[in-house]
Amino acid sequence: MATLNPVQFIQQVRAEVSKVVWPTRREVLLTTVMVFIMAALTAVFFALVDVVIRFGLQNLLGMFG
Repeated sequence: MATLNPVQFIQQVRAEVSKVVWPTRREVLLTTVMVFIMAALTAVFFALVDVVIRFGLQNLLGMFG
């Protein structure tokens, strides 16, 4: 295992960080809005699935009870 001195390590870290492409404010805003929209759609979907399953089970159990 190669050992590096701390100065070389910091230089390499700075070199790698300089390669990072940071998102713009607009990109961050758009992806945040998309996440909230998808979370809301997922919540509505599972709420509807829950209602359908509850309705089906109530009818099924009502037939035998």
